[in-house]
Amino acid sequence: MISKKTKYGLHALIYLANHYDGGSVLISDLAREERIPKKFLEAILLDLKKQGLLESKKGKGGGYSLSKHPSDIKVGQIVRILDGTLAPVACVSQTAYRKCDECRDENCCGIRIVMKEVRDAIANILDKTSLEDVIQKTESKNLAMNLNYHI
Repeated sequence: MISKKTKYGLHALIYLANHYDGGSVLISDLAREERIPKKFLEAILLDLKKQGLLESKKGKGGGYSLSKHPSDIKVGQIVRILDGTLAPVACVSQTAYRKCDECRDENCCGIRIVMKEVRDAIANILDKTSLEDVIQKTESKNLAMNLNYHI
């Protein structure tokens, strides 16, 4: 399960992706529109800026914007920045591997085998899905819902 921090971060980045061609967005506007506590959002955006996903400007016309095109920012990258590993257990993590204390033989551990498949499936989806893809999926869903509503 992703943390609230990651969920808020994803909401913020999707919002910024939707406003990619419009320049910087004020953090107060972003917090209000996405219903994210401003102080929490500031910390999240700072983490994302430190990792090179965001740019910020001070003064008139200032605020936050994506540092790359929405098609170049993958959901998996965002989750790893904000939550760390995608793995459900440490022994299958590629970035934070740690052997389980109770494990006798990793190679034959059924839990590890299944959880590695879970991690691989999650990574396969999140690492192939860009912010632009998320926006397109949302627009497609909204269009389908509107068509069904009018029928």
